[in-house]
Amino acid sequence: METKDQVPHINVDYFEDLTGNILHSSQTNMDEIGLRIKKLREEKGFSLDELSSRTGFESDLLKKIESQEILPQLGMVIKLSKSLDAAFGQIICGEGDKPYAITRSKDQKAVSRSTSNKGGKDVYSYKGLAPEVKGRSMEPLIVQLEESSEKEISMHDGEEFIYVLNGIVLLELGKDHYELEPGDTAYYLSNIPHWIASKSGNATILAVIRLPG
Repeated sequence: METKDQVPHINVDYFEDLTGNILHSSQTNMDEIGLRIKKLREEKGFSLDELSSRTGFESDLLKKIESQEILPQLGMVIKLSKSLDAAFGQIICGEGDKPYAITRSKDQKAVSRSTSNKGGKDVYSYKGLAPEVKGRSMEPLIVQLEESSEKEISMHDGEEFIYVLNGIVLLELGKDHYELEPGDTAYYLSNIPHWIASKSGNATILAVIRLPG
């Protein structure tokens, strides 16, 4: 009996063309997050110690973030933005000035990366998909995950949705563990302790983060 070749439920090659290698696609904003955090802190008149007491992050860690020695993970940026009374998107992509955005793939420019809190090891890279929109309460991102043996648990206000584009993604939500494949999705409240990484090599996800307020 003749059998038909199985057709994948999504076109993986298409997503690889869309996302590419995030680190190599652009490096426009690679060194700006720490500078934005420092600028906002100084505008508020906070010392590093004062910001430390507001966020729970050590002053030395904050100093390393501002000097680009450590590149903060998204959960850290969310807590910092709340403590600095600033929009999350303003810190990671800059402040927008439009009521809407149509962003062609060739025009996606905002690229950042995150390292472990010890520094020196990339955890993931990401780029914003709508940095031009002013006052946005959700942030759509393409995220390229790396393998990570260090589990740095994140927990903050808000909600998150992820869609796996390629690779195998490890996701921990509280005490539950999942392996997500291309086409799989997850939606969770961000105040659940969570951790995400690639199982092997790189994996790419679409992530939408929504913050309260």
